Parts: sequence; C-alpha cells; structure tokens
Amino acid sequence: MKTTIQEENNYQVIYFEGRLDTSASSQVQQEVQPIIDDIKSDIILDCTKLDYISSSGLRIFLSILKSAKPLGKHVYIQGLSNDLRQVFTMTGFINLFEFK
Repeated sequence: MKTTIQEENNYQVIYFEGRLDTSASSQVQQEVQPIIDDIKSDIILDCTKLDYISSSGLRIFLSILKSAKPLGKHVYIQGLSNDLRQVFTMTGFINLFEFK
C-alpha cells in the first residue's frame, strides 16, 4: 500500500495506491494523521489506483471526514472504480462523501 500526500490547487490531496486492507491500515493511519490533526483546506481522497478497501480503510476515510466537517471543510473522493463504488454504496458511505 502506498500513500502520497500533496498540496494541489488549494486542496490537500491524498493518493492511495494498492490494497487498503487491515494489514495496511495502521501504516496508512499514521501517514494521514498529520492531515487529520491539521486540516488546512478541502481534502481530495484520490482512489484512482486503489484496488481494494476494507472496513479498516473505510474507518480512516471516516476519521478524515469527521475531522474536516466541524471546520467547514469538504472531503471529496475521486477515481472510484465500479467495485469500490459498490462497497461505498453497500456501506452507505456513498451518502457521506462528495465525489469529483
């Protein structure tokens, strides 16, 4: 699992690549924690190269959203494959996030 964080066009963009499963989630949580602790702008979660997401990965997405909302910031998801979109639909996460 590879996570890359960049600032682009007034967004904090987090790129996910690989499988965000239970074994990778603790590492990913550590990598995104600085963003969660200091949200400066709207956030884009780029899932273009994300192959799989488990419930542990969904919890990371939710923790980012819960930190951003009280600050009036938006969390956008982009690049969801049909399989991942189905996971977001089945779990109800499709209604929580905004999509680009």
